Amino acid sequence: MSEAANEAEAASEPGESSAAGEKADGARDVTGEEDRPEERLERAVRAAEQALIEFEIAVETFRVEVENFSRLHHQKLGPMYARLDELEAQIAEARAARTGDPEDVRKAHEARARVMPMPGVEELFHGWMDSEGLFPEAAAMLTDQPVRPPQRVRPSDEARKLYRELARKAHPDLAQDEAERARRDEFIARVNAAYGRGDEVLLRELAQEWAAGPVPEEWRPSRTEELYARLEWLAQRKELLTLVARDLEESAIGAMLKLAPEDPDRLLEEIAEQLLAQVGEREAELTGLTG
Repeated sequence: MSEAANEAEAASEPGESSAAGEKADGARDVTGEEDRPEERLERAVRAAEQALIEFEIAVETFRVEVENFSRLHHQKLGPMYARLDELEAQIAEARAARTGDPEDVRKAHEARARVMPMPGVEELFHGWMDSEGLFPEAAAMLTDQPVRPPQRVRPSDEARKLYRELARKAHPDLAQDEAERARRDEFIARVNAAYGRGDEVLLRELAQEWAAGPVPEEWRPSRTEELYARLEWLAQRKELLTLVARDLEESAIGAMLKLAPEDPDRLLEEIAEQLLAQVGEREAELTGLTG
């Protein structure tokens, strides 16, 4: 498992063991008197809530990493993959034209069917030009003016720290009523958007906004039936998040990200070098076939 997913799985374990331990060890309070069942259930629910929040934070962190790496992968390597597919199709077609063999003709048709449409101008020159011409950054580069590089989308360590702190403090699962949940949902949506863009400044502003906001109501014990229902919902939510984390890890981009979790940029550079070498080999092979 990747570091992020390992963290996600580990985040869920302490809460569960804590809940079980408190239910076993907390049968008596400091005075030696037995706790009421509602009190033990309350502690179990609160421990499970904290474990679930940590799990959700870890899964969301990994999801953003996978999404950002996927975007960078597409931007940098997409045109190279498209070029390789086109060369493979041309090689198969040249071989079929030379031999006339039905099997070679079939392979040529299959190779051509695998070729994706030619990337548009926006895709080939993402961040530098579109169908209407050069972006200001590209124009500045051509005229020897200071160039602002494309914005980096991977969140910084400080942005990660701010995101985790905000998610723990403002998580909707800590709400005690629907109004408070709605407020937290809206706030967390803005936090997630800022984190997805790696906007450290906005995350700091959101931290100040939350600190100045209303204080959440103090936790009040619920009825036994409600606490059991809450524990069941938390368990179901954890199962769902486990499936999400597994899907992320088993995806092509997730598996690739696991190869270099600490330096994904270097991994992209290595793949780009390999693809460029393959492009050169295919071009030489095509030249040999076409004479």
